[in-house]
Amino acid sequence: MEASWRQVAGGRGRARGRATAAPSSGNGIHLRGAGGGREKGSVGAAGPGPSSRGAATPAAPGSSARRSPAGSEALQTSVACAELMSQRKFEEIKKANQAAAKKLVEEHFSSSSEEEGDEDFEGKRGKIVANTFTSYTTQTDGDMHELERTRQYVHEAFQAGAMTCLICIASVKRNQAVWSCSGCFCIFHMPCIQKWAKDSQFLVSSPLTDDDFGKRDYPWPCPKCRFEYKRSDTPSRYYCYCGKVEDPPLDPWLVPHSCGQVCEREFKPPCGHKCLLLCHPGPCPPCPKMVTTTCYCKKAKPIPRRCSTKEWSCQLPCGRKLLCGQHKCENPCHAGNCLPCPRVSRQKCVCGKQVAERSCASPLWHCDQVCGKTLPCGNHTCEQVCHVGACGECPRSGKRFCPCQKSKFSLPCTEDVPTCGDSCDKVLECGIHRCSQRCHRGPCETCRQEVEKHCRCGKHTKRMPCHKPYLCETKCVKMRDCQKHQCRRKCCPGNCPPCDQNCGRTLGCRNHKCPSVCHRGSCYPCPETVDVKCNCGNTKVTVPCGRERTTRPPKCKEQCSRPPTCHHTSQEKHRCHFGSCPPCHQPCQKVLEKCGHLCPAPCHDQALIKQIGRHQPTGPWEQPLEPEFIQTALPCPPCQVPIPIECLGKHEVSPLPCHAVGPYSCKRVCGRTLGCQNHTCMKECHKVTEIDTCVGKNKAGPECLQCEEGCSKSRPLGCPHPCVLPCHPGECPPCVQMLRIKCHCKITSLYVECRKITTADVNEKNLLSCCKNQCPKELPCGHRCKEMCHPGECPFNCNQKVKLRCPCKRIKKELQCNKVRENQISIECDTTCKEMRRKASEIKEAEAKAALEEEKRRQQAELEAFENRLKGRRKKNRKKDEVAVELTLWQKYRYYLLPACTLVVLVFAWYIVHDEA
Repeated sequence: MEASWRQVAGGRGRARGRATAAPSSGNGIHLRGAGGGREKGSVGAAGPGPSSRGAATPAAPGSSARRSPAGSEALQTSVACAELMSQRKFEEIKKANQAAAKKLVEEHFSSSSEEEGDEDFEGKRGKIVANTFTSYTTQTDGDMHELERTRQYVHEAFQAGAMTCLICIASVKRNQAVWSCSGCFCIFHMPCIQKWAKDSQFLVSSPLTDDDFGKRDYPWPCPKCRFEYKRSDTPSRYYCYCGKVEDPPLDPWLVPHSCGQVCEREFKPPCGHKCLLLCHPGPCPPCPKMVTTTCYCKKAKPIPRRCSTKEWSCQLPCGRKLLCGQHKCENPCHAGNCLPCPRVSRQKCVCGKQVAERSCASPLWHCDQVCGKTLPCGNHTCEQVCHVGACGECPRSGKRFCPCQKSKFSLPCTEDVPTCGDSCDKVLECGIHRCSQRCHRGPCETCRQEVEKHCRCGKHTKRMPCHKPYLCETKCVKMRDCQKHQCRRKCCPGNCPPCDQNCGRTLGCRNHKCPSVCHRGSCYPCPETVDVKCNCGNTKVTVPCGRERTTRPPKCKEQCSRPPTCHHTSQEKHRCHFGSCPPCHQPCQKVLEKCGHLCPAPCHDQALIKQIGRHQPTGPWEQPLEPEFIQTALPCPPCQVPIPIECLGKHEVSPLPCHAVGPYSCKRVCGRTLGCQNHTCMKECHKVTEIDTCVGKNKAGPECLQCEEGCSKSRPLGCPHPCVLPCHPGECPPCVQMLRIKCHCKITSLYVECRKITTADVNEKNLLSCCKNQCPKELPCGHRCKEMCHPGECPFNCNQKVKLRCPCKRIKKELQCNKVRENQISIECDTTCKEMRRKASEIKEAEAKAALEEEKRRQQAELEAFENRLKGRRKKNRKKDEVAVELTLWQKYRYYLLPACTLVVLVFAWYIVHDEA
């Protein structure tokens, strides 16, 4: 509680507008802005004064004489305005700080889940509980053991995390509106129980098909005890436990959600008295009033007893007569009716024909024989089985109807009623058709008319006899009321039955499963409760099942009595707790073995170290089998006393810890000159043995490195190879390694000593780069170069033979390539070639002329045919003037002459070509 008040007083002043409490002479609490520093227009507790920012400062001597009256008045007006504005701002800041302080106090008392275990609060809670039970213990001298159940509810109202809403599984705070069940007295948040009632009514009804959903009074159950309430009982306002005060104010000296008045609720069961406790949670205790009552059998004298236990037994035999009328009750004095008579006796049946041994508790019984007495008509006997009273009149006497109930006959009881001859016309069992037979006795026949029937679900039709029901094989696919499983009933008419499968879902507590049938929405909260105890078990708190995982164990005042687990004889004092004790923070003070100093480190007998080589889980579903950290004792840390020591290479002197005293390396480079006189020792600081006195600090010893580097001198220009000798003085030997180069034609690889290439001039390099093969390059004429592999461009002196022809391709000659390109020599056609071209042209002209004449003849024939078609039938008998056209010799024999001429030309041409060759 003290920590909470410290949090209220100083920990909430970070935001602007919050306040801190300080003593003041005016209001008892001086509210000062938490923004830091002076606020604009702030004043002292006694009111605005000259220290405010708008106050006037004293004028300098002689200044008033020089100031005009108008300036003085303006100055006074500005000073007054400044003071008024400062006062107004001060009042605004004061109101804001008061509101912030009030809100802060309400927030402090609103949470019932804060830790409240100090002595001041324990005394405060004890006073509140004592005041609540004062009327019960003083006015009626009631026993305190009868208040245990109510006391438990009151303690839970103060205990951190005990008052939990089973709907949202959250703690109930002091300033929240709540509702208490009248059956189990469980407390819920007002919004939670209102939503629960609405959802429960929705699940019980079917708003989609029920037209009276808003009118009918559907019940809703309590989430814990399932006590049913009407729709009109849905809570809409926040009342105290006794129901007298609406929206009870928050009072830290009263039980949370209590009004502080006397309860005055009637006891259950009602006895005429009212509860004397102050407004309290949970059930009212038994009635403590004293009344004078007698025992159940009324034989004993009345004695004074508590009203809650006013019914009592004198333990004498009851003696009341039992229902059998023969025996009396032998049980001790008891409440209510007497038990049935346990004895057995011989008893007659109601008709008196049979006698049997039966229990006295059931004296009236019926045998299985027919009465058989003669009725008043004298012709018939009673057909009733064993009965009480007169048999009655003959059922066949008086007016009787025919079997179809259409005609009425007055006949003696010895004669049967005849049939009337009319149609029966009774409605058959199908309820649609009527019996078509004549009036008859006995039941009507089965309806055999064929009708077109719809199945029960209405999806199929079929013609069949009327008396037979028609059920199809279609299974209903509608979801049942749980909205999870299908109906699957054959030929379902739509009124699917409720789901009969078990829900079986794990409840929110994760310990139990839902026992209800499959349903929509979330399952009811688990009604079980669990006790959360401290380690020693002296303090406990009862919470709903599932809440024990998140509920902190109650704070226990007892001191931890476990023995120390370290080497110390005693451990630091601390209160009862779960798990292992906190680690010991006392100095170790063990004597170190090597140097004899005392260990100054904190106790390390119970250090937490991380496990190494643990099995890694293969997936999120696999839980680790071992804890990640284990508790073990660590050895004492090494001694840290500094001691000056020189390094191995004698570079420096440094102080080392006591545990590390000995030869050490300063991690510098040795730097001593090696035997090659070109490099230094690159090893870290190490021990160097002095062979003779001439060895100084710059001379390498036998422990130093031996120079194993290669020669790093520069090579001749063009030599890419390093020197093959190790690091040495003087010049490097000539390079004799083979160098791979390409020839001038870039085809063949040549191997030449490196020194020949680097020392040769230009001509020698050209000779060394020649591969002695023909140059593969092509000349501009297209022929290959005939020279040997050479650098630069190829010489243009091609002597290769080429063939030239005349334009008609008949004459050909061979000439040198360079002469042809230089002189541009060409071969002309001779007279023979010209004669052959002339004859060929004549043949083409003759063929073209013949084709033209043939085309004209064809066109003339077509023209004549067209004119004949235009003359018509009237000119059919006229004689035609025929004009005889004489054909030429070429037109008569052109088909024979043309191939013959072509053959002659070809033979002549072949002869000429063959003769020239």
